[in-house]
Amino acid sequence: MRLLELTLPTPAENLALDEALLAEADENASSAPGMLRETLRIWQSPQMAVVVGRSSRIDDEVQVAECCRRRIPILRRPSGGATVVIGPGCLMYTLVLNLESRPILRAADQAHRFVLDRLGIALRGAIGDKQTSLSASWGITGRGTSDLAYGRNAMKFSGNAIRYGRRYLLYHGTILYDFDIDLIEILLKTPPIVPDYRRNRKHQDFLANLPLAEDQIRQAVINAWQSDNRTPIEPSTQWSKARTTALLAHRYSRPEWNQRR
Repeated sequence: MRLLELTLPTPAENLALDEALLAEADENASSAPGMLRETLRIWQSPQMAVVVGRSSRIDDEVQVAECCRRRIPILRRPSGGATVVIGPGCLMYTLVLNLESRPILRAADQAHRFVLDRLGIALRGAIGDKQTSLSASWGITGRGTSDLAYGRNAMKFSGNAIRYGRRYLLYHGTILYDFDIDLIEILLKTPPIVPDYRRNRKHQDFLANLPLAEDQIRQAVINAWQSDNRTPIEPSTQWSKARTTALLAHRYSRPEWNQRR
């Protein structure tokens, strides 16, 4: 598995890179069917941005006037799910996983369980290592369809989404650790579809930062996949600049893509 610790200058470029990694993997699988090349990318947006799901209706999920007033861009990612706010204090991870060698991932519910169980175990280990309070570490677990939550009140700190390619899966998510939760309340509406465990809570009462530092979370994400004996994790600086630039030009920098719903 390739480890790519890379953040590009703008939120739009970073979203384009995620899709480029999936397209690159699918293309390589077609030209060299025997080659297995999975990727783990870790990054953090240098700027605040609102990121809607591929099929999200912006007016249903986003406080558009407030985003405009604060000059916070509204962008669209290639995967499904509800709208998120990203920026400093929210660590992002991206996985590009092979569907042929991991056939369980072909079912979306099983894909979520596969990734989140692994990530949850690694994060619980990191919290235990740092002797964080028991009340904070109690019950890190998958909740709803694609969330991770912790604590007795099931506070969500991670949301995740999927995009299927031909032979690979793009799985990416957020991990809040030092984020302005009040800002999320200001920028986002309550999503049209919510998990039962939310219990009609506002964003401020439902979302929370995980009590770990960025470097601890980063290492936990890596550890979650180092336990896989299938392939070693190999740090890399190689990425598809041309494909990312093309996707940025044709999608992520264009209002026709970002504001189409």
